[in-house]
Amino acid sequence: MQTLLTAIVTWLSINAGLPAIYDHPRIEFVSPEKMYAVRIGENVSGYSPGSATAASHETPRSGGRHVEALYDDTHRMIYLPEGWTGATPAEVSVLVHEMVHHLQNLAGLKYECPQAREKTAYVVQDKWLALFGRDLMDEFKLDPLTVLLRTKCIH
Repeated sequence: MQTLLTAIVTWLSINAGLPAIYDHPRIEFVSPEKMYAVRIGENVSGYSPGSATAASHETPRSGGRHVEALYDDTHRMIYLPEGWTGATPAEVSVLVHEMVHHLQNLAGLKYECPQAREKTAYVVQDKWLALFGRDLMDEFKLDPLTVLLRTKCIH
């Protein structure tokens, strides 16, 4: 996993202009229930409520929003679903998305709102998928309007 994270950081520094910081996050593989609990800020073992940011990668599934992964700014941790193997471009793209947030966090980049920092993550994720002839719509059913709404600050 460390080699993959190093390669992603290098790719992000070249393709997204993010700093090449090789202080990798912790990775935890969790059940869908724990992923949801972390997302909504419930107290779960090893987790302090409120530390996970809106920097999650969510997709429409089963009539609702399915959390694909989360990045926790405070603990510098990426939560990936149990069973994640990184065997497909789509799976790796989710890690790429969360690594954008990790580098944004380590670099101390500030945004108007949590949604604003999602823009870079989605653009870069789509760019990663394009390397394999895929895109966010095909892999995650994320259309441009949905991405736009998830990346805008609505006050």
